[in-house]
Amino acid sequence: MSFSTLVNDLTYRDRPSSTNTISTANHTDTRSQISRARSYASTAATSVSVAGEVSSQLHGGYSHPLARAWQAERQLTKSMLIYPLFITDNPDEMESIASLPGQKRMGLNKVVDFLQPLVAKGLKSVILFGVPLAPAAKDALGTAADDPQGPVISAIRLLRRAYPRMFIVADVCLCEYTTHGHCGILHEDGSLNNTLSVDRISDVAMAYAEAGAHCVAPSDMNDGRIRAIKLKLIEAGIAHRVVLMSYSAKFSGCLYGPFRDAAGSCPSFGDRKCYQLPPGGRGLARRAIQRDISEGADIIMVKPATQYLDIISDAKEIGKDMPVAAYHVSGEYAMIHAAAKAGVFDLKAMAFEATEGILRAGASIVVSYFTPDFLDWLET
Repeated sequence: MSFSTLVNDLTYRDRPSSTNTISTANHTDTRSQISRARSYASTAATSVSVAGEVSSQLHGGYSHPLARAWQAERQLTKSMLIYPLFITDNPDEMESIASLPGQKRMGLNKVVDFLQPLVAKGLKSVILFGVPLAPAAKDALGTAADDPQGPVISAIRLLRRAYPRMFIVADVCLCEYTTHGHCGILHEDGSLNNTLSVDRISDVAMAYAEAGAHCVAPSDMNDGRIRAIKLKLIEAGIAHRVVLMSYSAKFSGCLYGPFRDAAGSCPSFGDRKCYQLPPGGRGLARRAIQRDISEGADIIMVKPATQYLDIISDAKEIGKDMPVAAYHVSGEYAMIHAAAKAGVFDLKAMAFEATEGILRAGASIVVSYFTPDFLDWLET
């Protein structure tokens, strides 16, 4: 019943029954009618609360934009973001990546100037991926991965000098540096040689750490590589100053295409299903997370992100006392751009919605190609 209906209803009830009482009726003015209507409505509302139904009234808690923001368990901040950078061995290169809108591959002579406006806007961290382009740069062992003059080690040293306060993460893998494009060293039959791969991966991680990386992040998914890296960091006396972030739950799938275009890391044969996790393997992911925590990981990462929110939640449950990262991968980013371009939704709104879902699931660190956009959007 509307408020105006209440007024009319009360007016009708109180109408005098005799013409002799017309003068008395004049005492019933509009304000008294409204007052009785308000009293009636208030009594009705009180009866609802007495009946225990007041808990159903939620709108007031998020009617204002700031109040809506307060409903989030964690809100996106600039310090949560890590920006992926593709560094090539061509020092003057600055090339757009067709399948990754707005992203570029760049050489050492370009990276400092490229980052300057982003740092001014609040960029705190980058993750480096090496992209060797020289014809002889790749071999079966990924020798160029820890070349002291290679793109990653050179970029670490350069960025440490140019931006001393920036947190530098180095992705650790062999796929960009091997002729076969797989994430380790292979047996003669083409299967992964886990023992040799772990030894090689841990050596590469050490080279990046000794060059000045604040964090090494092995993404190869070889069994036991976290323990091997941690032991070598301890032996070298630098474990106390190097963060070990494990791609603990990295799933195989079709969301990595744009990244492989950017990094030149597509396998020359076969696929990575035997070492990356199957999309339905929630139990395997939980076991991998538990294993990497026990082997000394400081941060757990889940990759991809938005299709694996349950795994992010699991990671936060299993590693409740440690940070959880999520990689919002190239395919997820490219899909949002494509759909926004087609008019399906607004780009900014969807970028926030996807990222807030990642945070809600339990992540507090997000590797995102949207980082430059968020640096602007979070200012408004």
